[in-house]
Amino acid sequence: MSREMAYYYDQPSHTFSEYLLVPGYSSAECVPANVSLKTPLVKFKQGETPALSLNTPLVSAIMQSVSNDTMAIALAREGGVSFIYCSQPIERQAEMVRRVKSYKAGFVITDSAVHADNTLADILALKEKTGHSTVAVTEDGTSTGKLIGIITSRDYRVSRMDRGTKVSSFMTPLDRIIYANDGTSLSEANDIIWEHKINVLPIVDDQQRLVSFVFRKDYDVHKANVHELLDSSKRYLVGAGVNTRDYEQRIPALVEAGVDVLCIDSSEGFTEWQKRTLAFVREQYGDRVKIGAGNVVDRDGFRFLADAGADFVKVGIGGGAICITREAKGIGRGQATAVIEVAQARDEYFEETGIYIPICSDGGIVHDYHITLALAMGSDFCMLGRYFARFDESPSNKVVVNGNYMKEYWGEGSARARNWQRYDSGGDARLSFEEGVDSYVPYAGSLRDNLAISLSKVKSAMCNCGSLTIPHLQQNARIALVSSVSIVEGGAHDVLVRDQQVSAISS
Repeated sequence: MSREMAYYYDQPSHTFSEYLLVPGYSSAECVPANVSLKTPLVKFKQGETPALSLNTPLVSAIMQSVSNDTMAIALAREGGVSFIYCSQPIERQAEMVRRVKSYKAGFVITDSAVHADNTLADILALKEKTGHSTVAVTEDGTSTGKLIGIITSRDYRVSRMDRGTKVSSFMTPLDRIIYANDGTSLSEANDIIWEHKINVLPIVDDQQRLVSFVFRKDYDVHKANVHELLDSSKRYLVGAGVNTRDYEQRIPALVEAGVDVLCIDSSEGFTEWQKRTLAFVREQYGDRVKIGAGNVVDRDGFRFLADAGADFVKVGIGGGAICITREAKGIGRGQATAVIEVAQARDEYFEETGIYIPICSDGGIVHDYHITLALAMGSDFCMLGRYFARFDESPSNKVVVNGNYMKEYWGEGSARARNWQRYDSGGDARLSFEEGVDSYVPYAGSLRDNLAISLSKVKSAMCNCGSLTIPHLQQNARIALVSSVSIVEGGAHDVLVRDQQVSAISS
């Protein structure tokens, strides 16, 4: 009696680092300033405009250590979207969504506040944790309490003051502060700042409770936010993750809070559980609520989720920096190979149905040029975790490790997160074993500064390929699989790098 054998793929799967873009002809118009990175976020019919698009082809991962309301505001300001993590109580996640949707650009809701009885040591510790040099002093020590003063770096000198000195003795009291009432417009607030030559303007309500701050330094920043992602009411766009267990309660709460787009958070999307979740959304909301699904790594997985009603499909299993799914279970596929096959399936689906379903490359991005490769291979946008975890705006703590500033970064499948819903296979409500690690990543500063550099590289590479848009890049890019020796050749080699030599001598 004959027995069927397991299916074996003819070719090995590959990662982004195994490919290079081959340059094409660049016209005089092909300069980075002319490149558009606009890309669809959700599915649309041929000839129609997507209901939601991104101005920057990046979204932040559905992770505790990456995406909260602070990250969502910062990324929307730059043209991308954050998917606020779902491994938390429903109401807390919904409240994060509400904070993003109620945020007024230029009005900063602070998380740095102290009581008058706190000390200089507390101020220094808070500054170390948040990076904020302006601290509110309130009656109850909370960021929404009655304002009684503020502290900036001008109010103290660490070298000349005892760290036990109470805040009340060196803060700038309210009677010496210029402030404005809630309801003041951003234009009016900036006029007050310039008229009185101050750096920060507190905004308070009718009971003198702190509402927000407006900073002088933000004026030029907000003027420069040409790519910010706004809804029809001029509010920032925000996404949120959902799981396949409590979606019947979580999704209505998020929709009520004003979420713009949802995404099923799962390590593996080719499942009955995702089909049920998508069916619930379509039955309850029709096409009004947008929801992505995944993750998948092949044609069959894409087709399954497309037929189930996904608005976009995430691609990638086991390629994340903190993900050990491949190591723990032997499940996954090289990210480049997965993206290439799913992109082909997406195009085939479009030809058959006239419906274009965007795909998101999730994981495997180590270097900035990997973003360009992912886009060239067919991704409409990329989801990044480690990349965004390094910035001031991520929710994790900044710590010192071996003398270097680092940010904490942990996987949703780690014991720390214990997000068992992400790995739900219909069994017990618990995390049986880890599929993620708890780690640190080098602290990198602000999102805005770092993202500008990364996007400059992407735009420059696109110009080298003769492309001014992502669709053109996908249609015309020439991509070469390279040998291991070519990869070595691509970096600095056969020289002694000056910075490393100086460092070695000084140490």
